[in-house]
Amino acid sequence: MVAPVTPLDLGDDLGVEPFAITAPVTGTARGPRRSPRWGRGLVLLVAALYFIVPIYAALDFALQNIQGHFSLAPLTQITAQPGFAAAVGLSFRLSVVTLAIELVLMVPTVIYVHLRLPRFRRVMEVVTLLPIVIPPIVLILGVLHAARPYQWISSSPYLLAAVYVILAMPFVYRSLDSGLGALDLRTLVEASRSLGAGWIATLWRAVLPNLRSALLSASVLTLALVFGEFTMAQLDLWTTVPVWIYNSSSTDPHVVTAVSMMFLLVMWLVLTLIVSLDRTHRRAKGPSR
Repeated sequence: MVAPVTPLDLGDDLGVEPFAITAPVTGTARGPRRSPRWGRGLVLLVAALYFIVPIYAALDFALQNIQGHFSLAPLTQITAQPGFAAAVGLSFRLSVVTLAIELVLMVPTVIYVHLRLPRFRRVMEVVTLLPIVIPPIVLILGVLHAARPYQWISSSPYLLAAVYVILAMPFVYRSLDSGLGALDLRTLVEASRSLGAGWIATLWRAVLPNLRSALLSASVLTLALVFGEFTMAQLDLWTTVPVWIYNSSSTDPHVVTAVSMMFLLVMWLVLTLIVSLDRTHRRAKGPSR
C-alpha cells in the first residue's frame, strides 16, 4: 500500500522547510466580541415612556374627585351621563356597517387586481392614497353638498359609514395587498377551479382562510378609525363617541377622561384578542408542508 503524502513529506523531498496549513484566526480566545445592546434598550425605553407617561397622566387625572384625591367615582358615573349610551350605540352601528361595506367592496377588488390586472396595482396604490391626501373636512363638505338634494340620504347617519369606507380604504387595501402578496394566489385559484369549485366557493374556502391575518388587521384598523373619527361626525351633526367626549368635556372632565381611557383599553383588548386568536389558529393548523 502507498502511504498518503502529507505537506511535511513534500517539504522534505523538495529540500525546503516543512509548512503547515492553518486556519485563519476569527476571534480571540475569549470568543467573538458582542456589540453593545444599550442603544437598543435606550430606544425602547424612550418609546415606552413616550406612550406610557401620557396614559399614566390621563389615568391619574381621571381617577380623581373634585378635591383631587383618588376615587373610582368617575368610573361609576360613566353610564349615567346623558347621551353616552346613544353615542356608543351609534358608533357601534357605524363601525359594523363600515366594516361590512369595506370588506365586501375591497376583498373581491384586490383579489381581481392580483389575478387579472397585476399591472394595475400601481394605479390602485395611487388611488387608495387619495383619502389621505384630501383633508377630511373637504371630503365631508363635498359629500354633504352632493347629498343635499336627497333628503333621505343627507338625514341618515349611515352617510357617515359611506364616508368612513373611503377613509379606511388606504389601510384596508394595504393590509389585503400584503396578505395576497405572500400567497401564490394564481396557483391556489387554479387548483381550486380544477377541482370543480366555483368562484364563490374558491373565494370562501381557498382564498379567505389564507387571508385571515390580513382581514383581522383590516378590521381592527377600520374599527379604530370609526371609533376615533371626530371631524366628519361633528360637521354632519351626529353625536358619536368622539363628538360626545368633546361636547361633555366642559361638564365633567374627569368622567370624560375616564371614558377616553376606557375606549383605549377596549381597543387594546380587542387587538390583543385578535392577535391571540390568530396565533392559536396558526398553532392548531401546524406548519405548512
